Amino acid sequence: AMELLYNMQNLLAEITGMDAVTLQPAAGAHGEMTGVMVIKAYHQHRNDHHRTKMMVPDSAHGTNPATANVVGFDVVGVKSNSRGLVDLEDLKSKMGPEIAGLMLTNPNTLGLFEEEIQDIAAVVHEAGGLLYYDGANLNAVMGISRPGDMGFDVVHLNLHKTFSTPHGGGGPGSGPVGVKSHLADYLPVPLVVKEGDKYVFDYNRPKSIGKVKNFYGNFGVIVKAYAYILALGADGIKDAAQQAVLSANYLRQELKKDYHVPFDRLCKHEFVATAKTQMDENGVTTLDIAKRLTDYGFHPPTVYFPLIVKEALMIEPTETETRERLDDFLQAMSRIAEEARNHPETVTTAPHNAVITRVDEVTAARNPIVKWEDNS
Repeated sequence: AMELLYNMQNLLAEITGMDAVTLQPAAGAHGEMTGVMVIKAYHQHRNDHHRTKMMVPDSAHGTNPATANVVGFDVVGVKSNSRGLVDLEDLKSKMGPEIAGLMLTNPNTLGLFEEEIQDIAAVVHEAGGLLYYDGANLNAVMGISRPGDMGFDVVHLNLHKTFSTPHGGGGPGSGPVGVKSHLADYLPVPLVVKEGDKYVFDYNRPKSIGKVKNFYGNFGVIVKAYAYILALGADGIKDAAQQAVLSANYLRQELKKDYHVPFDRLCKHEFVATAKTQMDENGVTTLDIAKRLTDYGFHPPTVYFPLIVKEALMIEPTETETRERLDDFLQAMSRIAEEARNHPETVTTAPHNAVITRVDEVTAARNPIVKWEDNS
């Protein structure tokens, strides 16, 4: 078991271009918090107590600003430019001695690779900040490019999304964190190290942020991801990323026949389409389309995110879907677009095949019933 943990640390370090990795965090958001805690500890150890702000793009996952806030940073938003990427000039204008770092996903939540990533890294580092990599989208570039080579100092991974293990919601999850050498001393204790022919836990790390989880992470999840990585090998990991990108671009090319694609160019593993056409023609919303998809046997994609795109449908097929399954999805979306044009009420009143159809979502959010009661 100890050898497996040690080997997994090294494999993830190689894949991400980092120098040290902890497997302790229990899920992606937990890994995020751990990484930002490492950034905070680094600055405090250097007596940079004035670095109280964390920069977050307006296209970021919601956990990014939430994490920064929980760790004690004030959040500074960074705008996207017309191409859906970080606005470099806006970043420069907001950079200063109070900035601890920038949290960034690459490719971003629009499925677009940050083309100026090296310039972004230079701006952050020249101001004394650190660059944090949200690893939620690593499956689009793994085996091809590495966050460490892009200029990132810290990275968290979602083993459930990138290396085949169950999603945290069906759990348990796992959110390893990797860092460059200048941050290694701040990782949680213990790390697994090799002494001679033995593998041991190293607790002698005085600068560490401490322990972030009982035991050493969710071991069963780590074993599954370890087996997945060994089964694929270097070539297989690269192929998985390429398949994810190919699937997304195939769907993008086909769906734009019926749906508005605001950033219609080569994407990575995901892209954003919208219900703009359907809204303008007959008042059919993204939520309506998502509800109707369930009638065709599909779990709807993420809706209304990222927030910078109105009526967003974020579509991410991943590397595991077959061509036949992708075509079935396209056929369903095409039929829904036709219904929206000719019989919009069919879509706006969906789903029709579910036990529960439309619920009062406002009431459900404001007055949730979180326990079962026998009202018979």
